[in-house]
Amino acid sequence: MRGKLVLLVGIGIGYVLGARAGRERYNEIKRSVSRFWNDPRVQHQVQNVEEFAKDKAPDVVDFLGETAKKVVTRSSSGSSKGSTAKARSANGKSSSTTRSSSTSAKK
Repeated sequence: MRGKLVLLVGIGIGYVLGARAGRERYNEIKRSVSRFWNDPRVQHQVQNVEEFAKDKAPDVVDFLGETAKKVVTRSSSGSSKGSTAKARSANGKSSSTTRSSSTSAKK
């Protein structure tokens, strides 16, 4: 998204600087953009988007916080599983031996 915006801005600047009319064309584009931005319909939609963003911001923050906690929990539990496997290996039992013996015990 950011790359597209930079590309569009670059094309716009190149167009304005490369246009024969130069400054006149720039002022015409500037007036058109200003008219568009100040249009009451556009400003109404801008206000709607701002209100929506303000309403949803706390939910987004909560969601991101919960997701970060889950990632941290998974990371820390994943590293403890690795240390458990190392401890089993040190005791002389491998994890595959433990699995096969528990599977045969269930049968």
